[in-house]
Amino acid sequence: MRQFVVTGHDAPTTPDFSLDDLPSGAGRLDVLCRCVNSAFFLSHAIREDVRAYLVLADSFTIEFDGREVRRLNPDERSTAARIRGALEQREEAIGHIPAETSPGVSIRRVGFEQTLRDVAEESTIVELHEAGTPVVDVDPPEDPTFVLSDHRDFTDEEAALLDELSDQRVRLGPHAMHADHAITVAHNYLDTAGYTAY
Repeated sequence: MRQFVVTGHDAPTTPDFSLDDLPSGAGRLDVLCRCVNSAFFLSHAIREDVRAYLVLADSFTIEFDGREVRRLNPDERSTAARIRGALEQREEAIGHIPAETSPGVSIRRVGFEQTLRDVAEESTIVELHEAGTPVVDVDPPEDPTFVLSDHRDFTDEEAALLDELSDQRVRLGPHAMHADHAITVAHNYLDTAGYTAY
């Protein structure tokens, strides 16, 4: 299983946002939607061995599970509609118990720390960071969880938590890239067994 945790620092925590103004009116929700699309979509197919977690303003976490998700479309607006639908049912998420809001999509009332601690129990935590070890020098991990930030850097608290929980800190290339592009590159790194098998 491949997993991606993306923290959205300015992301909305209520469904009161317009699908027509994701970059500014919805706290750069467009970035998170592109990350979901990069995590799941192949040409005419969806990666079933993937989970993606969107942490919204350190208050809620929305999970997409490739084994169960249905009718996910490769455009930001429809992905944002799934997120808005999850937020419309946020009151159903009690404590750490998730509420399934559509097939393969659920919402939990937890933030970045609890989400990261939960996935760390079952996977190798890989922090993607421009100052990390070049990924070509690292063997592909089993059951990796790649952790990314949105258009902002990790906060000091998030960075400290990653220092505690990360098994690896890697960079995917010589230049910093957008989070959704980083997910695509990470997939290619895993698909090719560390760029050795095509």
